[in-house]
Amino acid sequence: MAKENHSLTTEFILIELTDNLVLKRLLFLVFFVIYLITMMGNLGLVALIFMEHRLHTPMYIFLSNLALMDSCCSCTITPKMLENLFSEDRMISLNECVAQFYFLCLAETADCFLLAAMAYDRYVAICSPLQYHTRMSKKLCIQMTIGTFIASNLHSMIHAGLLLRLTFCRSNQIDHFFCDILPLYRLSCTDPYINELMIYIFSMPIQIFTIATVLISYICILFTVFKMKSKEGRGKAFSTCASHFLSVLIFYICLLMYIRPFEKGDKDIPVGIFYTIVVPLLNPFIYSLRNKEVINVLKKIMRNHIHK
Repeated sequence: MAKENHSLTTEFILIELTDNLVLKRLLFLVFFVIYLITMMGNLGLVALIFMEHRLHTPMYIFLSNLALMDSCCSCTITPKMLENLFSEDRMISLNECVAQFYFLCLAETADCFLLAAMAYDRYVAICSPLQYHTRMSKKLCIQMTIGTFIASNLHSMIHAGLLLRLTFCRSNQIDHFFCDILPLYRLSCTDPYINELMIYIFSMPIQIFTIATVLISYICILFTVFKMKSKEGRGKAFSTCASHFLSVLIFYICLLMYIRPFEKGDKDIPVGIFYTIVVPLLNPFIYSLRNKEVINVLKKIMRNHIHK
C-alpha cells in the first residue's frame, strides 16, 4: 500500500491568491495588462536590436537575450496564474510542474549570466576603452551568449530532472502560485537530500560567480571614474552604467528577498509576484527610457512611419 500511495499524487493544486470575486477580476485585469506590456516591451526590444545595425554591439546583443529570457519567464508564469484565478480546481500535472520549473530556472539562470556579461562589457568599455573592440569582439560576445544558454540549460535540466526522482504521497497543495522547487521538496515523501545537495553544488557557485563578476566589475569602474578629471567624462561613464546597474540592483534584491522566506519554510506571494512578473516588465523600460541610442532608433522608426 505504501508504494501504491507514493504513486498516487501526479497532480498538484496551486494556491488561491484570493477568494474574493471582485478582487479576482481586478487582479486578472492588472496581471493581463502587465503580461501584454511585458511581452510587447521585451519582444519589441529584441526586434529593435535585431533590425538596427547600429545596435549590433556586445552590450545590445546581451540586452536582446536578456529581454528574450524575461519574455520566457513571463510566458512560463503569468498565463497559468491568469487561468487559475477563475479555475475551480487550480490543478497542474507533475509533468507541467516540472516543465514550468525548467523554463523558469532557465530564464533566471540565463539572467544571472547575462547581467554578469553586461557588467564585464561595461568594465571593458570604461576601464579599457582603447582595447574594447579587441577584448569584447563579436566572436567573444557570441561565445559568451552560447555559453550562457548551454550552462543555463544544463543547470535547469539537472534540477528539473531530479524532481522526477521524488515521489509525492503527502498533501498535493503547493504553497505557491507556480511550481517552485522548494515547496515541492516539502511535499515529497522521498528524501530530497540529493536534490538539495545539487542546489549547493550547482546553483550556489553560479550565484557566487555572477555576483562576484558584477561586484568586481563595478568596483573597477568606480575606481576608474573617480580618477577621471573631467566632470563630463564622469557623467558619461555613470550614464553608460546607470541602466544596467539599476537592473542588477532590482534583480538581486528581489532574488535575495524571494529566497529568504523559503529558507525559513514560509511563503511570500507578493515577493514572488514582483520577482517573476514585475521584474520582467521593468527591464525594457529601464533600458529604453534611459538609453539615448535606443530612443534615437525609436524616433527614427517613428519618423519613417509618419513620412510613409
